[in-house]
Amino acid sequence: MFDILLSSYPMFLEATFLTLRLTAISLIMGCGVGLLIAFFRISHSKALQTIAHVYITVIRGTPLIVQIMVLYFGITEIVTLSSFWAGAFALAIHNGAYIAETFRGSIQSIDRGQMEAAKSLGMSYPLAMRRIILPQAFKRAIPPLGNQFIIGLKDSSLVAYVGMQELWGTGLGEAASNYRQLDTYLVVGLYYLVLVLIFTYVVNRLENRLNTGAAKKKSKGYDSASQSV
Repeated sequence: MFDILLSSYPMFLEATFLTLRLTAISLIMGCGVGLLIAFFRISHSKALQTIAHVYITVIRGTPLIVQIMVLYFGITEIVTLSSFWAGAFALAIHNGAYIAETFRGSIQSIDRGQMEAAKSLGMSYPLAMRRIILPQAFKRAIPPLGNQFIIGLKDSSLVAYVGMQELWGTGLGEAASNYRQLDTYLVVGLYYLVLVLIFTYVVNRLENRLNTGAAKKKSKGYDSASQSV
């Protein structure tokens, strides 16, 4: 195992950066899709609610590998896409369904009185949503979003089956050439473990920083209130 780790690290490092790029692009697109679908879910339009419900039901009810295959072989009949972009779009659509529910729950967890107060001050619904509701909702969404990002990182391994040489695809090729499947797969697992630990650390730091900032603002508010009294 250690000889594979030492001899193949340039190839696996390149595959690691490709995995990170794929994950980052797919999650950014997934957040955009998820936020849009979340707005559909909380809208007063029955048509938009139906679209969101069907999308979430289909995506959450079918395996990701099936979605990747259908999207890859379906889109390539119309538009020529590389395996990278086909995989990125498939991962974005898949993650978007779960991110949508995270955003919906975070938005609806904000007290409705804040929206009513914003409207009483003359704010429009989009302005109040952008300035009042969404900043608070994003803070509450960070822990579940962090979990989804880690899941998205590991799910990116499935794009190897449309010919992409990211971490898992590279591991499959290496195992086929050296005939040491177990050792090679353990090396691949080690790379994924390191990436997940880094993701977890970043998410925890971000969450702690936001919680610390909120606590400082609250303490300042209490101090100013006590001084006024």
